[in-house]
Amino acid sequence: MSLKNRRRRVEVVIPRTRLNQMKVQLARAAERVGPMADNARDVAATRIVDARTWAAPRLDRAAHTVEDQLAPRVSMMLSEAAKKVDPAPVKRRRWPMLVFLSGLMVGAAGYMMYRKNAQQWTDTMKDSAVDASQWAGAKSERTGETVSDKVDTDHQGEDASKRPS
Repeated sequence: MSLKNRRRRVEVVIPRTRLNQMKVQLARAAERVGPMADNARDVAATRIVDARTWAAPRLDRAAHTVEDQLAPRVSMMLSEAAKKVDPAPVKRRRWPMLVFLSGLMVGAAGYMMYRKNAQQWTDTMKDSAVDASQWAGAKSERTGETVSDKVDTDHQGEDASKRPS
């Protein structure tokens, strides 16, 4: 025994007289409907041409309206939506760079002033050192002269006391 499934064809048995009767009725209906179908085809073709004639300028006007008015709005709306959807929009902040450059310029100006003041201070200190050494030299000379004068006067005083009178 085979396990294959076989298709069974079901035949509907219609008596021949009934079949012939239906063919005759169908032929009569075709004779009646045929001219109406031809007329409907002609009317439909005319109406389609009329509809296309009516619709063409309106579609052209609508296309220009969309292009001139609606498209820019839609484009702007889509751009705004893209900005809102963007997870990490890059915001260009310029003030940090401005603060950095300002600080750099102030630092450079401060450095220049420091170097200028340092040079002036060095020159002043050199002059002060020269003046101080001159002052110290003059002071030591005066002190030396004072000491030598005092020593001379003391020696004269001792010489005078040692002299017999």
